[in-house]
Amino acid sequence: MHIHAYLWTGPKAHFDEDALRRPPYPDPPPPPAGEDDKDGLRLTARYRQVVAEFPVTGLPPIETAHWLMKPSKLIRGTWKEPKPAAEWLGLQLAEYAPRFASEQDRDTTRLAVHVAAAERLGWGGDVSLGHYLNGQSYLSLALVTCTPNNAAPDTLCPERR
Repeated sequence: MHIHAYLWTGPKAHFDEDALRRPPYPDPPPPPAGEDDKDGLRLTARYRQVVAEFPVTGLPPIETAHWLMKPSKLIRGTWKEPKPAAEWLGLQLAEYAPRFASEQDRDTTRLAVHVAAAERLGWGGDVSLGHYLNGQSYLSLALVTCTPNNAAPDTLCPERR
C-alpha cells in the first residue's frame, strides 16, 4: 500500500459542476430522437463532455477514491507510510489557513483535528478535506490509499497504468 496526495484550488462555481466530478456512466444515453429532441441532444452533448473531461481534469471527484482514475501528473506526493502523508496535509492546511474564509476554520486546534484524521490511512481509508477560501475560491485536499484502495479495490494505481 502507498498513499497519493492531491490538491486543487479554483473557483467555487467550477467545483460545483457535479457532472464533471463523476466518472461517466458505462453506457451512453440513448441517441436523440431527432434534431427536434433538444433534451436528447443536450444529454448526449453533456455525456460526451464528461467522457472527455473527467479523466483529465484536475477538478476533485465527488468520491475520493476516484482520484485514482485521474492522470498521475495530478499527484502532489506519494508516501509508503501514513505519517509523512499526514505531515504533508498539515503543511498544506497551515499554508492555506490564512486564506480560509471562515475564521473558525483558521483555528490551529481545529486544523490539528483534521490532520489526526489521517490515521485512517493506516487501515486503508482515505482523507478528503475542503475549505472555502477568501473570495469565491475553494481548496480541496485529499490523501488516497492506493494498491489497493478499500473503496475502489479494482482501480489501478495511476502510476502503474
